[in-house]
Amino acid sequence: MSYIDPATLQQEAIKLYSELKQKESELKNKERTAIPQQEMPAQDPNKRIKNMSEVTYGYTAEQAYVEAMRCIQCKNAPCVNGCPVGINIPEFVKSIQKGDYQESVDIIKQNSLLPAICGRVCPQEVQCQETCTVGKVLKDKNLSVAIGRLERFVADWEQEHGKQSVPKIKPETGKKVAIVGSGPAGITVAADVRREGHTVVMFEAFHKPGGVIVYGIPEFRMPKRIVDIEMKTLEKMGVEIRTNFLVGRTRKLEDLIEKDGFDAVFVGTGAGLPRFMNIEGENLVGVFSANEYLTRANLMKAYDRQKADTPIFQAKKIAVLGGGNVAMDAARMARRIGAEKVYIVYRRTEVEMPARIEEVAHAKEEGIEFHLLKNAKRILGDDKGCVIGMECISYELGEPDDSGRRRPVIIEGSETVLDVDTVIVAIGNDSNPLIRQTTKDLVTNKWGNIIVDENCKTSIDRIYAGGDIVLGAATVILAMGQGRTAAKSINSLLASR
Repeated sequence: MSYIDPATLQQEAIKLYSELKQKESELKNKERTAIPQQEMPAQDPNKRIKNMSEVTYGYTAEQAYVEAMRCIQCKNAPCVNGCPVGINIPEFVKSIQKGDYQESVDIIKQNSLLPAICGRVCPQEVQCQETCTVGKVLKDKNLSVAIGRLERFVADWEQEHGKQSVPKIKPETGKKVAIVGSGPAGITVAADVRREGHTVVMFEAFHKPGGVIVYGIPEFRMPKRIVDIEMKTLEKMGVEIRTNFLVGRTRKLEDLIEKDGFDAVFVGTGAGLPRFMNIEGENLVGVFSANEYLTRANLMKAYDRQKADTPIFQAKKIAVLGGGNVAMDAARMARRIGAEKVYIVYRRTEVEMPARIEEVAHAKEEGIEFHLLKNAKRILGDDKGCVIGMECISYELGEPDDSGRRRPVIIEGSETVLDVDTVIVAIGNDSNPLIRQTTKDLVTNKWGNIIVDENCKTSIDRIYAGGDIVLGAATVILAMGQGRTAAKSINSLLASR
């Protein structure tokens, strides 16, 4: 993937648009699969590393039409089975072909309340697009119909034209439900439960709602105005949002039912406990978890040095440990904050990287250097306790491990030193431990994830859970899928009481 300027992409799309419009009713499936996939227009890499604006611009109407015409409308619709919330993908794509964007977004919202968010950050390439027939025909899932980009297109159209509607609410029931955490799972439960007429109160530990979408994902990948719009929709539905409220400290989980009169509780507190390498030098000045680094930059806007109250470490050479989306986010944020050199250090190859292909490509365009088949052995410090380098060791790939990826094997005697003044650890997160530590009889597994049944019910009566606190660090759409399940269970419970 190489950068192409938006004007060139648009010229090509307009030409294809005109050609397809003339023969759209006559197109055969073979002709549809021959239509080239539409690239996403984006800012010039040399300019975007100096701003926090969204990297990608989104499809134009012509590009959306051309991409939608690639869909062959399979009768078995394998893409729907690949979607964790079961969106009717062929139908919403068909509506784009017709130019009826309102119908398209309405179809999506029957199953997903957050299309503008999911269209941007969900890993469609390993979900709906992985099963797409077009990708199978072309023998490359990266050439599947760009379902996520089309979802974003109609969601953005709805917001830009002020067409967002507030879901209908059934008559008030007098029942109360508490939502702990305002991330994707909590948002989904709040909306689905409120639709049934139940009173919903959402508790958020931070001063802004939105969960990981706000504190974890950078502005240049997920503009916060989009999250604000979704949260305001919840408030228009009558959902009360209480910020700076830390359940487990401000109030214990069981107190919400026993003392505050809630009929049910949903826990969606996420996976906010960062993992570290447990190597020498991790306590040096200049070593951060990606969670802290990104929270300071995203939620506290530390990148805006003139206005931010929360500072961020001014580094020149940064090593980011890890190969997932969080690692890419931290590396690309560091570049924008002013680092001269940013390195991704990952112990496998690019093929095994869990990060999205698009995020890796954007990182490379922005000058991030990849040190693959390497990992940190120890972090080096000076006599003041500050980072001055990182000793790395090289690896080769052995047999696959439990994850299906080839196991990295150390090459003895391969130590080298990387000249850095900052190290960001982005190797994953564990579940937030506070609820577990302060809630008697709540059953969790050895990783601290809350154990739930097929209805997302916990070991405690009337308490449900979902999202990363159950799954471990997962995706927005998987968290939403669990939210739908939990909401259905809660509504069923309240209907019987």
